[in-house]
Amino acid sequence: MYGLIGYPLEHSFSPDYFKRKFEREKIVESYQLFPIKKIEAFPELLSNHPGLKGLNVTIPYKKQIIPYLDNLDPVAKAIAAVNVIRITKSGLKGYNTDVTGFMQSLESLLSSHDRAALILGSGGAAQAVAYALNQLDISYHIVSRKSIPDALLYSEITDEVMESHSLVINTTPLGMFPNVQAAPDIPYQLLTPHHLCYDLIYNPEETLFLKLAKQQGARTKHGMDMLILQAEAAWSIWNS
Repeated sequence: MYGLIGYPLEHSFSPDYFKRKFEREKIVESYQLFPIKKIEAFPELLSNHPGLKGLNVTIPYKKQIIPYLDNLDPVAKAIAAVNVIRITKSGLKGYNTDVTGFMQSLESLLSSHDRAALILGSGGAAQAVAYALNQLDISYHIVSRKSIPDALLYSEITDEVMESHSLVINTTPLGMFPNVQAAPDIPYQLLTPHHLCYDLIYNPEETLFLKLAKQQGARTKHGMDMLILQAEAAWSIWNS
C-alpha cells in the first residue's frame, strides 16, 4: 500500500495517477489518501496501516514531517523539506522529488535571458524550487507575505524587480481548486512576453495567476508535468 498525507486532499491527482499506473503495469498495489488535520496524527496512521511501503507528502507537512523520520536523503536534508517517504523495516527515510520534477519540466522552457527568478511563497515547495534554481545557476528572490530574512515582501515588488526577474514561480496554494479565484498579489500589469510564469498548481490547469500572466503576453506553464515527473521519481525510490 502507498498513499498521500496532507490536508486538505480533495484536489489530489495522485490516487488516479497511481491507479492507472498500477493497472497499466499490472501491479497489485493500492494508493490511498490520508487527510490528517494535524501532523501529530502521523504515528497513529502508521500504526493503523502496517502494510504501507511509501507515502507522498503535500501541503502543509513537507517540513513538519521531518522530526518523525529516521533518515533523510542528502537533497531533502539540504532543502529541509520532504515530499516522499520510503518505509522499510529499517525505518522511514525522507526524499524530495519536487526538485527532480521541477527541474526536468522547466529546463526545456528556459530562454537565454531567464537568469533570475521570483519565487512566490516560502514553504517546502519554495525550498525545492530554490534548490533546483541553484542547480541551474539561476539567481532568485523569495517573496513572502511575512518578513523573513533575505526575502522580499509582495509590497516590495517594484518595476525594477519585475524587469530584472523574467521567471515568476508560484509555489503557494493560492488559486488551487476549489479556491480558483485567488492569486498571488503581484503587479501583473508589469508582466511582458519577456516573462515566464510557472505555477506548481495543476488543478485547475489554468489558475488565475496563469490567466492574468497570459493576458500580459507572458509565457506560462502549469504544474502537471512536474507532478508526473516527481511521482515517477517517487515510484523509483519506493522500488529501489
